[in-house]
Amino acid sequence: MDKITIGIIDDHKIVRQGLKELLEKMETYKVTHEFESGVAFLEALPLENTPDLFILDYSMPNMNGIEVLKKLEASNSDYKVLLLTQHFDEQIIDDAYHYGARGFLHKNCTAQDLKSAIDNIVKIGYTNVTEILKRIRNYEHQPEKNSEQSIVLSKRELEFLTLVCDEREFTYDQMAEILCLSVKSIESYRTALFDRFSIKSKVGLVLFSFKHKLTAPFL
Repeated sequence: MDKITIGIIDDHKIVRQGLKELLEKMETYKVTHEFESGVAFLEALPLENTPDLFILDYSMPNMNGIEVLKKLEASNSDYKVLLLTQHFDEQIIDDAYHYGARGFLHKNCTAQDLKSAIDNIVKIGYTNVTEILKRIRNYEHQPEKNSEQSIVLSKRELEFLTLVCDEREFTYDQMAEILCLSVKSIESYRTALFDRFSIKSKVGLVLFSFKHKLTAPFL
């Protein structure tokens, strides 16, 4: 069975080495990329042989983990990111999920916690769905008009959202091919949903679907 590939973004070499040794001892993971800063990571994009998941440190000089997530969101990337930090700050966690992190772990977590988070993110797209949904709801403060009774999507918007939520995690180019549309049209549906429902990321679209039970597997 192919190993799950992982990239590590952390400014401390000893932390990167420790994580790499820990993960590779579990035998199901292989660390393929290491970056000493968020800046170095962003400058290296796009990557060849992109890892299945990135473990991103929050506390780094010049650009912290949240700022890295914002940059990734602005570029419409689909990278899966697990934020790892020693700061258990509610605002940091809220911001991490708001800007597309697939999960959050405190650096005091156990090896089993780390393994569970990685496996959940790779298999279903994110970990701790209930917690993420709660925080997204609190963060966005949706107006009453966005209640379940008033969610109305066009046929194409629903088709687009269904593909976004598909466990195969299609890219926008693949969605365009499946729906026989241009990538520009796909991006217009994304932008329309972002604007209408105050959504900020692809993860936000999935959670929006979960919240309102609009598509599989949330029906």
